[in-house]
Amino acid sequence: MKVAVLRFPGSNCDQDAFFSLRDDIGVEVEYVWHDDYSLEGFDAVFVPGGFSYGDYLRCGAMAARAHIMTEVKRFAAGGKPVIGVCNGFQVLCEAGLLPGALLLNEKQKFICKDVYLKAENRTSIWTRGVESVIRIPIAHGEGRYVADDTLIAELEAKGQIAFRYVDASGERTDAANVNGSAHAIAGVLNEAGNVLGLMPHPERATRELLGSADGLTILNALKLVASNL
Repeated sequence: MKVAVLRFPGSNCDQDAFFSLRDDIGVEVEYVWHDDYSLEGFDAVFVPGGFSYGDYLRCGAMAARAHIMTEVKRFAAGGKPVIGVCNGFQVLCEAGLLPGALLLNEKQKFICKDVYLKAENRTSIWTRGVESVIRIPIAHGEGRYVADDTLIAELEAKGQIAFRYVDASGERTDAANVNGSAHAIAGVLNEAGNVLGLMPHPERATRELLGSADGLTILNALKLVASNL
């Protein structure tokens, strides 16, 4: 199993992804620069958080048009695993790989704290290992997921809502929905289930020393993929 961690000008969570995947998940990892054209030899892609291209225009809008994203689209269309976290989620939405969009948090303030998540989909490789409420951190100013009612209904019907913000007991509350996302959506999947985007950072929750190891329940999906290669 070899995972590509993309790097854009302004990425600042690429090293978090690199070391958590290598040291805590145990997979081979290599950085891939935004101007590259190939993902040859890779089995999965991690699109990290940060402020790609300084978040000018809209968050993720410029990164979505980088050379490497053409290859990421081909890669995803082939059924291979792609995960985008925080700014990476924004990039995947801007690139058309995932539905919906991310806007300013409801209170228009940057939020950095631990949140609780519940997996709504249990069939995707990314979610089937999440059997209980998990606690992982967020750090974003533009993480409010938005979509119109028609799209939300479609996501519900097709099982594309991956995670929702909940409280510690697994209940949806206004307080738990920290950024005001539509229907408390924290992460979504493509129709095939191989592409996941989420605002919380599983790569920052891979050891109890960091406050939680619950991110492993998501990222361990790569071990499952590796066992089937």
